Amino acid sequence: MAHTGIQSVLDLLADFGVQHIFGNPGTTELPLNDAMVTDRRLKYILGLQEVPVMAMADGYAMASGSLGVVNLHISCGLGNAMGMLYNAYREGTPLLITAGQQDRRLRFEEPILYGDMVGVTKPWTKWSAEVDRVEDLPAAVRRAVQTALTPPTGPVFLSIPIDVQMEASTLPIEPILLPDSRVRPPLEAIQKAAEVLASAKNPAILAGSRVTERGAIAELGLVADILGAPVITESGTTHGRLAFPSDHPLNGQGLPLWSPEVRQRLQEHDVILVVGMDLLRQYIYSEPSRAIPEHVRLVQIDENPWQLGKNYPVEVGVIGDTRESLQELFHQLNQLMSREQKNGAMQRHMQWTQKHATIREKFRAQVEGQRGIRPLTPLGLMGALADILPPDVAVIEEAVTTTNTTFERLGVLKNTTGYFGHRGWALGWGLGVSIGVKLAWPDRPVLALLGEGAAMYGIQGLWTAAKYKIPVVFVICNNSQYQILKICGHVLSLPQAQAGNFEGMDLVAPEIDYVSLARSLGVPARRIEDPADLCSAIAAAWKSNSGPVLFDVPISRQQQPKLNYG
Repeated sequence: MAHTGIQSVLDLLADFGVQHIFGNPGTTELPLNDAMVTDRRLKYILGLQEVPVMAMADGYAMASGSLGVVNLHISCGLGNAMGMLYNAYREGTPLLITAGQQDRRLRFEEPILYGDMVGVTKPWTKWSAEVDRVEDLPAAVRRAVQTALTPPTGPVFLSIPIDVQMEASTLPIEPILLPDSRVRPPLEAIQKAAEVLASAKNPAILAGSRVTERGAIAELGLVADILGAPVITESGTTHGRLAFPSDHPLNGQGLPLWSPEVRQRLQEHDVILVVGMDLLRQYIYSEPSRAIPEHVRLVQIDENPWQLGKNYPVEVGVIGDTRESLQELFHQLNQLMSREQKNGAMQRHMQWTQKHATIREKFRAQVEGQRGIRPLTPLGLMGALADILPPDVAVIEEAVTTTNTTFERLGVLKNTTGYFGHRGWALGWGLGVSIGVKLAWPDRPVLALLGEGAAMYGIQGLWTAAKYKIPVVFVICNNSQYQILKICGHVLSLPQAQAGNFEGMDLVAPEIDYVSLARSLGVPARRIEDPADLCSAIAAAWKSNSGPVLFDVPISRQQQPKLNYG
């Protein structure tokens, strides 16, 4: 039976279990939209601009753990989406991104909108290709999906000429079948890792997003407990998914942002286990440039060989599935550690538990001390919100100078899977991601904490939330400025920044009316200054779960000296 190129794509994706295609169409994508008028196996989620479209697919894929599918307009639409593609690349999100290409019969004329999209996307994808024959399209889709979902996961791109989409083929369509990617680590490497860790006098663990994404949180907890080692999570530059329960007694909170503070934080440890994180992706150059102290012995576990010893030499590097590797490491440690070593680990466990409890209580007191300040400080706002978080809440944050890992430091994030932080730092990400997360988890309450500057990069996503009645609670943390840039100006010791003078960093004269803007896009909105009123409104929105709502919350415009992640 003959089928068009675009029909074969839809058949493959539907058979594979894909439920949504996120898109913003143009002429070269019309065969897809035309086919979906009658093909109801997949739901088309329309976005008004490519930034929120890509972010929605990103959030959906991260939350569901499955493939996100995006259809973009040709070169110009792809160009709009490139910042969000960069984010997905840094996150390792499994996305299949497609875009229509101009008719092959026009290519020699260099027609309108035509461009080398494969060359554009190659740096930020695992695989990128243009399909020139309809007979090759099913194989290209199968290869793309397998590539995206095989660790290290990541985005892939297919450029499909419009005539290939419309051309018919009679070749049979073989389904997409994925291999089991859980590769066990070499036993010798795990044994060596266990020996180094068992001999440590003061071990620590650096854990990253890939622990959560590979379902290895429980296994990480077993390793931390048997070693009596604090688990320190990624700094704000890569702080994407919460790798360890925020209320666990061994949660050592996050790494600082800058090299001197990171080095100081890790100085007391002799052996560090690094698992599921990039070591390190720093933000601003600082002296000393080496953030990991020279005396520290490193053991690193990752599914991507590229990450092992990439920036810092490791004593033991383990390649293998994260969960399988941690599980095997725990068993080896349990067999290898002497009674004396286990007693030492128990002593460390008790000491870290007490230390972390003291730190948390001191921080709680700091939060409490700011509750009555008006306008709200970042700690005042986050402290109020911490009181109403449901156990299964999903928090998407793109307001780094407001959120500042406050929920984690207070220990109020009970479901580790529900935290989504920025890793790529291309702005406009959080609003769309929250919509995708809610589509993946319709029964979980979703809270999007967005900076007023970041929100403007993807504000069109509000229309999609309104159109499909996607019940996300959007909170604009509004200080009317690019606060992070002012902080970075201080870190760079720029003379005018140190004097408190800035150009192009204040969003005033005029200020942005987010309430009117949200309402114009179909989302009910209010400006709320009182934290009790805000909490009541958010709780009511979660209870109704009937549609999106936005709250614009003014917070203090006082400049912060730095960000504190631990």
